[in-house]
Amino acid sequence: MTDSAVADTGGGAGAGAPRGLDLDRLAAYLGARRPELAAAPLRARLIAGGKSNLTYLLRSGGHEVVLRRPPLGHVLATAHDMAREHRIISALAPTAVPVPEALLFCPDTDVIGAPFYLMEKVDGEVFRGRSQTDPLTDGQRRDLATAMMDTLAALHAVEPASVGLADFGRPEGFLGRQVRRWAGQLDQSRSRPLPGVDELRDALAGSVPEGGANAGRIVHGDYRLDNLLATVGTGPTAPGPVSVRAVLDWEMATLGDPLADLGLLLTYWSVLGDSDAAVGNPIADGLGPRAGFPSGAELIDRYAGRSDVDVGPLHWHIALGCFKLAVICEGIHYRHTLGQTLGGGFDRIGELVAPLVEHGLRAVREK
Repeated sequence: MTDSAVADTGGGAGAGAPRGLDLDRLAAYLGARRPELAAAPLRARLIAGGKSNLTYLLRSGGHEVVLRRPPLGHVLATAHDMAREHRIISALAPTAVPVPEALLFCPDTDVIGAPFYLMEKVDGEVFRGRSQTDPLTDGQRRDLATAMMDTLAALHAVEPASVGLADFGRPEGFLGRQVRRWAGQLDQSRSRPLPGVDELRDALAGSVPEGGANAGRIVHGDYRLDNLLATVGTGPTAPGPVSVRAVLDWEMATLGDPLADLGLLLTYWSVLGDSDAAVGNPIADGLGPRAGFPSGAELIDRYAGRSDVDVGPLHWHIALGCFKLAVICEGIHYRHTLGQTLGGGFDRIGELVAPLVEHGLRAVREK
């Protein structure tokens, strides 16, 4: 798992361990359950980029693994579920969806202060911003977007019951519950006036599409380019192949309507991808057509050609994506004001809320 990092320490909590980890307690816990991962000194690095759950690279002897835990403080109800993440990557391991191998789940909050799980370290790059994607060729950017959509189609093709996930969610009424859930999350994160957000919530609640043949698929819940680990090959005479090595950040996965994944992806791609507020912003650095990638319409065409999902009109789902992402950004902004975020760039995330609400209102009114 190749990414930038903001902390790297050796030793226990008293030796300057990254916030959110007690390395002494963690080493003792692993020593009893996975001793091969507990060789001294245990070192930890907070991987930058994640704006919700925290991700650390652990080094122990000759082993490197990844630890995931919830954020510090202000954890919203039903969010940041480590058991859920661990369960779904375990279930998807034998499928065509690339996921890291799940190694261990710990529900005991006494170890590091929150539940956590370990997964394998996967080599690859998380493409978060234009500083990474501008050096790519036009063909590589197209191939990267194509691989992203093919991987999403592969996920939505998995039959939940075939991998032990028949009870992973309640598809009936999924979209209506999504509106209510994110409205509730918004109420827990309000710390400033948010013009238009209540109007968007009410418009979505009053126009929920009827459930159809798409219901009951596995939904990632936050599918986007920077939640993928990918490799872009190089060659002596021509660019090498592009591949998705792993899909990450499954904390909001459930069973529901796959159009929710498409709507949110287009929110990142076409809404924030064309917003000046997203340029240089750590949650969405303007990746999309303006950065030399295919258009949102081309992404949907690629997906539709490899999926039996009826994509239909997506304007309502884009409006839901705008509302959901606005609430997520507001929650991160709120945690930042409380001093409960790790890493840089959090001071700008609140800037994304207003343009998301504005676009969501336009989308939900579309006929």
